[in-house]
Amino acid sequence: MTDIIIIGGGVIGLMTARELMQSGARVLILERQAIGRESSWAGGGILSPLYPWRTVEPIIQLWLRSHAEYPKLAEILQYRTGIDPEWLKSGLLIADCENEHLAETWCESHGMAYDRPDLAHFRALEPAVRFTPSSPVFLPEIAQIRNPRLLRALCSEVLADGARISEHQTVTEVATSGTSITHVSTGDKTYSADHYVITAGAWSGMISDRFFASPRLKVEPVKGQMIVFSAEPGLLRHIILNQGRYLIPRKDGRILAGSTLEYANFDKSTTESARSELAEFAYTVLPALRSCAIEKHWAGLRPGSPTGIPYIGQHPEIQNLYFNCGHFRNGFAMAPASARLLADLLLARSPVVPPAPYSLVAEH
Repeated sequence: MTDIIIIGGGVIGLMTARELMQSGARVLILERQAIGRESSWAGGGILSPLYPWRTVEPIIQLWLRSHAEYPKLAEILQYRTGIDPEWLKSGLLIADCENEHLAETWCESHGMAYDRPDLAHFRALEPAVRFTPSSPVFLPEIAQIRNPRLLRALCSEVLADGARISEHQTVTEVATSGTSITHVSTGDKTYSADHYVITAGAWSGMISDRFFASPRLKVEPVKGQMIVFSAEPGLLRHIILNQGRYLIPRKDGRILAGSTLEYANFDKSTTESARSELAEFAYTVLPALRSCAIEKHWAGLRPGSPTGIPYIGQHPEIQNLYFNCGHFRNGFAMAPASARLLADLLLARSPVVPPAPYSLVAEH
C-alpha cells in the first residue's frame, strides 16, 4: 500500500518524501529519469537568494526557515548515511550592492549578520581576487551545499526509512473519478495512492497542462549553464557575487562559475559562447583561474515561475492532488521549509508559514 505518490525525484521531491515519512506516511517517488539528475544536480548549491533584499517576502520566509534548519539537517544526514552533504558556511561576498542602505535595513530587520567592508578589508577577505568592487556587502552566515552529495544522502535516507523509488517512469496517464485521482500510469505500470504530489521541477507545468486544465501552473524551464575549475583549496574563501554571476569554492578546491539565464524551452545543450562568458567573468574576478583547467561545462533547467514564488498546496478542484514546484533559482535554499509547508497542508497540520502566497490560485 502507498499513502502518497510523489511525481518528481529532485531535491524538492526527496525533501517532501522525507518530511511526509517522518509522520508515518508510506511514500512512492516516480522519477522520469534517474533520481536527482535534473536541475537539482546541475545547480550551484548557494543556500540563499543572490540579493536577498531584492527578493519578495514569501521566498524570504521559506528561505529563513530553511537557512536555520540546514546545519542540523546536514549533520543528521551524514550521521545516518555516511555521506557528507558538504554544508559549508562560506559566506556571501556581494561586490555590487546597488543600495547599501536598503541592504543594511533588510539585514537588520531580518536578523541577518552583515558587514560593509572597505577595500582593504575586501582584499583581506579575498587576497587572490583582483577586481575592485563597487559597493561590497558581506553576509558571513550564508552557506552552500554540494548538490549531488545532498541528493545522494537524501535518497539513501528515505530508502532506508522505507520509501520506494521507481526511476525512468514518465507519467503517461492520470485517471480521475469525481474530484479525486484514482491512479496514474507510466506506460505498462499503474500506481495508486491516497494522495499525489507533483514535484517535477521544470516539467511540472507540462504535466499540469496535459492532465489538469485549470488553473494553469505557470512553471517553465529556464536554462542555466555553469563551468567548474580544478583549483587548490584556499584559492577562494567565500562565494563571490558580482553583476548576477558568482564563483563558489568547494571544500576540495574546485570553483564553480555561473550562471546563465536562458529561456530555451527544454534544450539542455551547452554553448561555446556561454562557456567563454563564464570563463571571462571568472578570470576577471580571480585571475589565478587562468592557470586552472576547466573540468566540466554543463546545463540544467530551472523550474521558472513568474515571480520565483513556488506553488505549494492543494489543487483547487482535485482534492487529493498537491503541488510543490516552481522554486526557480532558490530550490535548495527553500527546500526544507517548502517540504514542511506541503506536509503541513496535506496532513492538516498548522502551517509553518501562512500558505496563501503559494496557492495555485494566488497571483504569482
